[in-house]
Amino acid sequence: MARSASRSPARPVSYRDAYAALTRIATELEHSEPDLDRVLPLIEEAQAAYAVCRGRIEALQAALGEEALAPQDDPDEDTDEQD
Repeated sequence: MARSASRSPARPVSYRDAYAALTRIATELEHSEPDLDRVLPLIEEAQAAYAVCRGRIEALQAALGEEALAPQDDPDEDTDEQD
């Protein structure tokens, strides 16, 4: 039996939508009783949302160069760590 369109959420197309979907799914999984009939669709939705986020990040890294997205040292941190 095919899943109905009303039961299957639309796949996110933007990073923001995909990130929101991941956040919602994580919250639902953390705060609800396990329901195996619900977990599989949530995992499938999370995989699709993750793929969107990863694709956007990889595209940004390619456009800017990976050095531009590498974590930068915070100059203010050095002043807090004086012995």
